[in-house]
Order: sequence, then structure tokens, then C-alpha cells
Amino acid sequence: MKVRLPATYQEVARHMRTLEEIRTILQEQQVTLAEKYGIRIIGLFGSYVRGEQQAESDLDVLVEILRPISLLELVGAELYLGELLGMKVDLVPRRSLREELKEAVMSELVAL
Repeated sequence: MKVRLPATYQEVARHMRTLEEIRTILQEQQVTLAEKYGIRIIGLFGSYVRGEQQAESDLDVLVEILRPISLLELVGAELYLGELLGMKVDLVPRRSLREELKEAVMSELVAL
């Protein structure tokens, strides 16, 4: 039986996607996300945008809800994008963005 050792930070860092790679992949998925999950990506914020991401960082994505969707659909979209990008994705619906965070998020938002 072959045992896989945990990746070192350097190995993980070599496989981390750049912000531009992430944006390109997400732009290519906009139609699928709208049709299958009822969401449209507005932009990215958080550690990836600030260049502070670590190997365990998630990707914070601000989305617009296009039609009534269930929590399962939102989680399904997060899992779909997570598999595609190889990282944890946190989808944040714009209308559920807390007022005290709105200014900070909008000031660093990188639009798709």
C-alpha cells in the first residue's frame, strides 16, 4: 500500500492558481453558473485579491442571485467551483452581505 505524505508548503504553493487564472476559469463558467445554479459572479475579494492567500485559504466570491435558489443549489455551486479550481470556494450573495462588511468588500472587489 502506497502512503501519500502531506505536501510541503512549497509543493502546495507551486500548485496555487494565480488571481488571473482564477478569473479566467470563472469567466468561462458564467453561463453554466447562471443556467445550472441561478447565480452570476460579480467579483472576487479577500485574501486572494490582497495577495495574502495561504495554501489553506478559501476563495471569496461575491455573487448575484438570478432566481430563487435553495441552500443546496448554492452549496452545489460552491462544490462545483471548488472541484474546478482545486480549492475551497465561499460564495457570498450580494444581498446577504452584512452592512458593516460591505464597504471593505466593495473597496477591494476585483470584478470579473
